[in-house]
Amino acid sequence: MKTKSIKKDKVNIITLGCSKNMVDSEVLAGQLAANDIDMVHENRKLDHNIVIINTCGFIEKAKEESIQTILENVELKKKGKLEKVYVTGCLSERYKQNLEAEIPEVDAFFGTMELPQILKAFEADYKSELVGERRLATPQHYAYMKISEGCNRTCSFCAIPLMRGKHVSRPIESLVEEAKGLVKRGVKEVMLIAQELTYYGLDIYKKRELPRLMHALADVEGLEWIRLHYAYPSKFPLEIIDVMKERDNICNYLDMPLQHASNNMLQAMKRQITREEMEDLVHAIREKIPDICLRTTLIAGFPGETRDDVEELKDFLQRMRFDRVGIFTYSHEEDTSAHDLVDDVPAEEKEARAQEIMELQQEISLEKNEEKVGRQMKVIIDKKEAGRYIGRTEFDSVEVDNEVIIQSERKLQVGDFVQVNITKAFDYDLEAVPVD
Repeated sequence: MKTKSIKKDKVNIITLGCSKNMVDSEVLAGQLAANDIDMVHENRKLDHNIVIINTCGFIEKAKEESIQTILENVELKKKGKLEKVYVTGCLSERYKQNLEAEIPEVDAFFGTMELPQILKAFEADYKSELVGERRLATPQHYAYMKISEGCNRTCSFCAIPLMRGKHVSRPIESLVEEAKGLVKRGVKEVMLIAQELTYYGLDIYKKRELPRLMHALADVEGLEWIRLHYAYPSKFPLEIIDVMKERDNICNYLDMPLQHASNNMLQAMKRQITREEMEDLVHAIREKIPDICLRTTLIAGFPGETRDDVEELKDFLQRMRFDRVGIFTYSHEEDTSAHDLVDDVPAEEKEARAQEIMELQQEISLEKNEEKVGRQMKVIIDKKEAGRYIGRTEFDSVEVDNEVIIQSERKLQVGDFVQVNITKAFDYDLEAVPVD
């Protein structure tokens, strides 16, 4: 690619939003590197001349962050500190025409499925033989693995199908090959991600095949932890839990977004499940694996949500006692079916309700952490900072869950598994010392 610069181009990829976007950026980075184009992730040195911003368009706050990042880099371009600014990802997929009109300084906007077109902007070729290979932006010992793209669900609040299309599963064979390649590069933990894990296989195998995929990945030598993210509760195949129980290297961990617990809200959200069915499902899962870590996410302030709905959600949390909970405030997204409803909960009230729910969960989290004091647990070391090691148990995923703060006089290696004794509990973290 010809530019005004005498030096060789250096591309900085900025990733916003979820782990699925991270994988897309890693794939893009792998393709650029294979075309002998110098690239970095999230470059702090500012010695690059081209930026590719992989945007998020999920909710209002994410869109605002994406637009702000675009504008900041456009400003750098105006000052002569950048030569090219490219934008891709969900925001660009959904609002391409508007963005082109409002921010003409951007050199090109690309959708979520336009990787070959991005490469053409660099006079580079899309290398199909690299499918499954990528330049990791994570530490060497863990990686995300996207097992499918898109979603066939019709939740009323969600714009993801508009940006990512229908559900498309990746073949088991290609995922196993990718896992083997990751292990060769030092990866010990993979986090399986998709818009909807439990739908895996319905399109290409005509039945739900996540259990078969789990078995196939568990057979990959050197893969020590496999973690499941984003499983839809409706028609949840309990065979998933059977495989989890059977295979030692599949973490006793399940991320299952429920969004609410009031039947009024669940119906309005088009979740295809009732509170009673969700409670039965949680009980059935825990009956199979009593110490499983269940993570969920919730929405506060959906149109029509009343105080009774909030109290019902709080009662549900007290009864179910989830290990991990995240919460979003409702974002009124155009072209979703919920956009036809009146967004009648003020922003301040949405935030207040979210805070109220998280304060309740904070108490539950502390109580659950206190139960771990005195236990010996296996942790993976993620990093060292301020003279302490930071690790995670099998019950904790990267960034979103608890950390284990380890005081150790002996040197520990990042990426290694260590047995520790839990000595202290906090709301969202644990303290520990290595077992002698």
